[in-house]
Amino acid sequence: MMVKFDEVMLAAPPNYSASEAVAIVNEIFGVGAANADSRTSECDQVFMLTDGDGEQIGVAKISNSAESTAMLDMEAAGVLHALDVDPTLPLLLPRLVPGSHESGPSARRAAHLANWVRLYDVAPGSNRSDSVGLSSFALSAWGETTARLAVGLRSFTNPGAVRSNPWDVQLTLASRPLVDSVQDAESRRVVTATFDRFEASVVPRWNRLRAQVIHTDLHLGNVLMDADGNITGIVDFGDMGFSAMVADLASVIDAARVGRGFDDSFTAGRLIVDGYQRITPLEPLELEVLTELVAARAAVGIAITAWREAIGSDTTTAATERWRTEATEWLSAVVDAGWERSGSWLSGAVVPRTTDEWIDRRNETVGAALEPLSYDMPIHVESASGVWITTVDGERLLDAYNNVPCVGHSHPRVATAIGRQARVLNTNMRYLHESTVELAERLVALSPPGLDSVLFVNSGSEANDLAWRLATNITGNTGALCTSFAYHGISDAIAPLSPEVIPSGNLPSHIETWHPTDTYRSLHTDSSQFDNALDRLGGRGHRPAIAILDGVLQSDGIYDLDPALVQHWVERTRSAGGLWIADEVQGGHGRTGDAMWSYERFGIEPDFITLGKPMGNGFPVAAVITRRDIAEAFRRDSIFFSTFGGNQLAAMAALAVLDVLRDEEVLPRVQQAGTALRAAITEASAGDDRIGDVRGIGLANAIEVVTSRATKHPDADMAGHLKNRLRHHGVLVGTTGRDRNILKVRPPLAFTTDHIASFVTAWTSSLADAPQPPR
Repeated sequence: MMVKFDEVMLAAPPNYSASEAVAIVNEIFGVGAANADSRTSECDQVFMLTDGDGEQIGVAKISNSAESTAMLDMEAAGVLHALDVDPTLPLLLPRLVPGSHESGPSARRAAHLANWVRLYDVAPGSNRSDSVGLSSFALSAWGETTARLAVGLRSFTNPGAVRSNPWDVQLTLASRPLVDSVQDAESRRVVTATFDRFEASVVPRWNRLRAQVIHTDLHLGNVLMDADGNITGIVDFGDMGFSAMVADLASVIDAARVGRGFDDSFTAGRLIVDGYQRITPLEPLELEVLTELVAARAAVGIAITAWREAIGSDTTTAATERWRTEATEWLSAVVDAGWERSGSWLSGAVVPRTTDEWIDRRNETVGAALEPLSYDMPIHVESASGVWITTVDGERLLDAYNNVPCVGHSHPRVATAIGRQARVLNTNMRYLHESTVELAERLVALSPPGLDSVLFVNSGSEANDLAWRLATNITGNTGALCTSFAYHGISDAIAPLSPEVIPSGNLPSHIETWHPTDTYRSLHTDSSQFDNALDRLGGRGHRPAIAILDGVLQSDGIYDLDPALVQHWVERTRSAGGLWIADEVQGGHGRTGDAMWSYERFGIEPDFITLGKPMGNGFPVAAVITRRDIAEAFRRDSIFFSTFGGNQLAAMAALAVLDVLRDEEVLPRVQQAGTALRAAITEASAGDDRIGDVRGIGLANAIEVVTSRATKHPDADMAGHLKNRLRHHGVLVGTTGRDRNILKVRPPLAFTTDHIASFVTAWTSSLADAPQPPR
């Protein structure tokens, strides 16, 4: 159904000569105008006024006879409101009628006129017929100005703002009946396709867009620009109304495409969006529909122009025909390329393709040395929140595997902290900033009294690498010890301390490993494994610089060690001249639930605490916490600097994580959820001989899969089968341990007792799917 247009659209515009305009303005405002130069306007008449010396003295607008005083006053009030919020906005200030109250009408008409007349302050600049030649800086500035205007009008209200204005893209479908006036077949095709897309894709989501009073019609004819293309004046608020905030941006981008080729128009649009988002970040939905709104502006323009020509209101000019040809060609390219693809060119989204296509492209470019995609049915992710991952097909998966999003995927506190800081500053630690200092202080406060110095890096690998450098520097020793299937990072120095990713076990001579206690099989319960490893290292001429331990033994199989045994390991390391690294990348930040750091339950004080990306909920941030004497000794011999270690974004992300851990009381929740989860899995597996052990600490948990409980023989094939069946039933876990027979259940710490039922349902179904062992 067609929405009724404002009467102004249907009424003939005023038609005063320049001399008549001068006489009218001088009679009403007494400004001494000598000349009036006519400017473009659709429904009104606009004149630039000059005095006898040719100096510009104001802009007069003679309004359409159908225009109401309420609308005129709303426009003036909106301009005054925006200027009150931001006096630097390039708006033409309406002059009040002499003798009227400041809050009274800003327009007036003489007794013999049927039209209201307004006078605005003059601004430097001129109109342009197209945007060709505008620099990237000018286009970005257009976006900034558009956003600043929206901010200026954000709190403005007026009853007249709800109106039927066809240039407001929310009323795009009101122009559908005008398509019959479009004579060119291709124009009619693409305009119809655009209206169809708007109805199917935009209308159902319109009410979710942020809305306020906006200009609604920011195009080339409604702005003045300086020689560099920057907007110096917004000259016409005649279409102002309540609409989606992003509609103003659509009109500016539509204007910027004029005179440009298809590809160049999208480049211009992206630059405008960049400028807009320097002031006001767009929401995902606003970016999603932006191309469709720009297309709607172009389609409505074609339809209205054709209709006005058909009813005799306008005559076709060469400029109009050029504009219509350009708009049609642009819409044809958008429609024929497909809306998703065209939308990605403006929003920056990745062009949609099938999962198989993306897998092939991944294999061609990044897959040669990279670990293969997980699961027999790879996960093509689209988004994630809390403990849930959503695929491009809309499937929701319970994430019981990923520890890096420590406090939950896309946590709003962390995401907001990163985004807010990114819009302000992100540089290195050669410059003072409060965030990094505060983060270091809070980390020190969470550590033993002797650990009082923090060094920031970008990842757990870098943290362990730096701890190794610090240790070798102060001890002068060259050896290192780690558990037999540990993972501590990928740097050249630390990869040998990650036997999990060195299948051959061909470790260099300065590295030695020991088997931690296998609590399921009661193996390696005494100190002999560690003591023998230390002796073997010394036998090859290496005294230990470090011994390193992941406090929850994620890669070795997830075991809860005897504190007395760990204390012995630390003592032996130090008596041999080495230092102890507590690798808290996987076990820290409350993973065990009983303390912030997993090593604390052993009753030891390490020489280094190393942290990784979970401290920033996945943002690249990591740290080494150590003693001042170690750090100062290193500084005497070397200078440490990491360009983006401890940058402001990283610091704000890490501070937000610490805040969430505190405010959401995460640690007691982790204890409760972990205990309940293990009990539920144990109960659901009670009669299944393939499940040998369910163990863990907090939300670091293991399900050991065996050929039978009697033999306790590892069954890697069955573990892999169960992992994949769980994925099919909507739950993600991993496998770990030397024999790859242990299911690793290590969800984000947003996991609560509410999620256990979903896990157990999938677990029960997966056990039922898997082949039963022979009896």
